[in-house]
Amino acid sequence: MVRIFHNPRCRKSRETLNLLEEKGEMITIIEYLKTPPAKKELQEIVEMLGIKPEQLVRKGEPIYKEQFKGKTLSDEEWIEALVENPKLIERPIVIKDGKAEIGRPPEKVLDIL
Repeated sequence: MVRIFHNPRCRKSRETLNLLEEKGEMITIIEYLKTPPAKKELQEIVEMLGIKPEQLVRKGEPIYKEQFKGKTLSDEEWIEALVENPKLIERPIVIKDGKAEIGRPPEKVLDIL
């Protein structure tokens, strides 16, 4: 089973979902803007990705520029910011068997399938 944190309005997210479907994967789609990950789940995702929470932040988003640009936050504070502002979470995130990958480009998720 594959989970994808998906935004249907995002082209890369749609392309990644199509790729997973083409590969015949059983998919659980999580529209993370409607159902944001909880703090613990987001911490686990960051660990699976092997990155710092700040690296999961979409820095082109207006909310980032207005509220966070130029600020130094701890990992914990970034997790809180992402939980409170899920629009800041980079997408799509694909998880399978305890491994995660960001689908940018979509083909990157093939590494964990």
